[in-house]
Amino acid sequence: MRTLVHEMRGIPYYLLKEYLQELGGTLHGEDLIEGKGWSVKIEKMEPFRIGSLSVGQSRLTMEMEEHVADDFLDRFMKKTLRAGG
Repeated sequence: MRTLVHEMRGIPYYLLKEYLQELGGTLHGEDLIEGKGWSVKIEKMEPFRIGSLSVGQSRLTMEMEEHVADDFLDRFMKKTLRAGG
């Protein structure tokens, strides 16, 4: 079993839950999404502030069986990739 704790900024809490469901997960309660061989608990964090700018952030605790971990992380990272500029 592999556990990864990842903090994310700029992607709304509700959208992270949608993305995880699109990856094959099922929502259990308010903040737990479980898929085949993986589960993710999402926690809202205090907004990140720089001067007057405020950006939402979430902490994800991902638990993955070894045989699905690399594939799951690859698909999740592609789903949450954002371009800047």
